[in-house]
Amino acid sequence: MIYTLTLNPSLDYVLDLPRFTPGRVNRAGRAALFPGGKGLNVSIMLGRLGVPSRALGFAAGPEGERLRQLVRAQGVDEKLLALPSGSTRINVKLRAGQETDINAPGPEIPPQAVEQLLARLDSLSQGDVLVLAGSIPPGLPPSFYGDVLHRLQGRGVRGVVDAQGEALRQALPQRPFLIKPNRAELEELAGRPLQDARRVQQAAQALQRQGAENVLVSLGGEGALLLDSLGRVHTAPAPKGEVKGAVGAGDSMVAGFLAGLLAGEQPAAEGRGDKGRAPDHIDSISRAFRMGLAAGSATAFSDWLASGAEVLQLMGEGAANLG
Repeated sequence: MIYTLTLNPSLDYVLDLPRFTPGRVNRAGRAALFPGGKGLNVSIMLGRLGVPSRALGFAAGPEGERLRQLVRAQGVDEKLLALPSGSTRINVKLRAGQETDINAPGPEIPPQAVEQLLARLDSLSQGDVLVLAGSIPPGLPPSFYGDVLHRLQGRGVRGVVDAQGEALRQALPQRPFLIKPNRAELEELAGRPLQDARRVQQAAQALQRQGAENVLVSLGGEGALLLDSLGRVHTAPAPKGEVKGAVGAGDSMVAGFLAGLLAGEQPAAEGRGDKGRAPDHIDSISRAFRMGLAAGSATAFSDWLASGAEVLQLMGEGAANLG
């Protein structure tokens, strides 16, 4: 089973405007409310790709209950813990030629709620995947993702971390199976600009030396780079299409990667294929990379998260070719 953890989810209020002028009254042409949070996006996209998951995290107040309703409406098995006080945050996304995000702070997480969450995580076991995604809310240390992975050491749980700054840096010594920084996050960790593919690759290798098994770097319009656990570098250009927004694109890439990876591992898990022989690692990881890039790109070409059919169409077109 894949579990996703969203510590600081949100309601995302998306406004499409012909233009945005600060200090003036601006009228939106379209408004929509979506469930927000990187882990929740991963769960929703996994469901659209036919892969079940369970969404963990926190929700607070009437806003939190509305969030849970929206997540369930997407077919996700959500197990968000209700906080005793506070409100789930509402983020505003302005689309007016370019995209502007206004993200609110989340509610503080009390110690008893953290203990409830950790008790649920203690049930994870061999073969499970845990996706730790997004920002860490007030009251929790930046080491929280690393602490969770340390707690699960030795159980055969594969950890995926999609976070930035110290939250990601402090998770690296716990050897996460996969991390997915974008270029800006990679530059923050490297402490320097990464203007070309060679520098991106070197920065990814530095994170691998610090503990990450696989490093998947989303590069926007330039495509993506994967440094796999065998040291192989996979690259692919971005598929061609009209970009409508970046919200959820990186999360969709994580979901697509996991869906592609699990599909490649399925024959071994079920004893099918060549006398039950495990699938070739390179073929499996290559498929995962291609599906991840297709999923991320399909969402960038959509008003929100892409459909499974849109992802598979990009895969079928061969738009995400390995380099």
